[in-house]
Amino acid sequence: MRDQRIYIFLIFFTLMSLGAKAQLTFTGNRLPVITESADASTGLSAVYVVDDATGVTASYTASSASTPVRWMRYSTLGGGYAEEIGSDKSGNVSSITLGSDDMGYIVEEGSKRICFWIVNYANHRCTLDNLSIGPEQDCTSAQLIFNGNADRIVYYTINGVPRTLSRGLTLEYSTMEYNQERNSYEQCYRTQVFEYLSHEIHVAAPLCQTDFLLTGDRFQISWGSGKTIASEGMAPRAVEAVTTATQTSREIDNEQKGGGDSSGALGGSAPVEITFEAVVTDAAIFHEWEFANDPQFDIIDIRVNGTTATKVFNEYGTVYVRFVAGDATGDCDWISETYTVNIGESKLDCPNAFSPGSSEGSNDEWKVSYKSIISFDCQIFNRWGVEVAHLTDPSQGWDGRHNGKLVKSGVFYYVIQAEGADGKKYNLSGDINILHARYNTGY
Repeated sequence: MRDQRIYIFLIFFTLMSLGAKAQLTFTGNRLPVITESADASTGLSAVYVVDDATGVTASYTASSASTPVRWMRYSTLGGGYAEEIGSDKSGNVSSITLGSDDMGYIVEEGSKRICFWIVNYANHRCTLDNLSIGPEQDCTSAQLIFNGNADRIVYYTINGVPRTLSRGLTLEYSTMEYNQERNSYEQCYRTQVFEYLSHEIHVAAPLCQTDFLLTGDRFQISWGSGKTIASEGMAPRAVEAVTTATQTSREIDNEQKGGGDSSGALGGSAPVEITFEAVVTDAAIFHEWEFANDPQFDIIDIRVNGTTATKVFNEYGTVYVRFVAGDATGDCDWISETYTVNIGESKLDCPNAFSPGSSEGSNDEWKVSYKSIISFDCQIFNRWGVEVAHLTDPSQGWDGRHNGKLVKSGVFYYVIQAEGADGKKYNLSGDINILHARYNTGY
């Protein structure tokens, strides 16, 4: 029944208040009245904050002296339970005297109605006495203890729904944020706004030494009596870091890449050199890069102290890498994402022909095709057993020259001893056919 009554009242109120404009004035107030706009869904034209409403006169100016004006007031139950109150009239101005309570009012002029709420700030005066560091600190949040009063200011919509009028209390403190362009953490300032405050305040844990400044509230600031209080300094406990992994690239045309060099993942054809770097915040005293063969890091194979670690991966398989940082007490730590390094199995294929000197850039050099070869020795002989080339790295090739001159067409022989990252041994030998050489040298 109550909800139905309120619903009918709201429809009636909405239809009658279309085009209505508040024509309110206040007298007897010590400080200017602060006008707060109200959302249309509240049914209110405004919320007025009066420094001390007791004895203040609220006046409404009607469109003519002959138009009757009625005043009503309501509390937490909403406008559906408003009661009419007496008013004084002088010409086209009708007035009432406000009391000490926060209250909602409805002024009816003929077919027009306006509704507003009066906050008696004397009932909610903000006092900022003291701000201190609380005993319950952890790695993600900081606790502050507030002494004073900044209680919740509540007003009620036309249908009795409570809404909070924000005090706009601001808490300022220093922390750190990562600057990607400079690759460093830099000090910055954070501001957090509170509608009201209780005894305890919780904020994100600062990343650097800081004190906290609490200022408010916005009503007192508007009246020129705002206040700021400061806490003692707080040392940082929270730890944060940004990590990167950079693989040294190789532009080798005869290497079968796979993994890191071709797909953006880490790893590929061994040997793979990767530099791991971390940028940390102030509280990070302990730093360590950890290398393991299992993603859970139950057994850590290698530990590298510091924020930078460079490692050459020469073994087939998967290695997991992460960065761990911690504060001086060991209570707060930070663990990075896990980097996965995949080293592929070895491969070694040898061509049996090429044509040096025939067409530059096209089959004019003899090279093996390989992947994950970590040890390599190749000797090339002519038909009389004379060594014409000696290669010690699989990326090297033979250009068909001996003593600076192109050899003649014919059959040459290679002998290779190599080892792969997967432990596989290669003992290879075979023919190399020289085709269409431009010059003959007699070999």
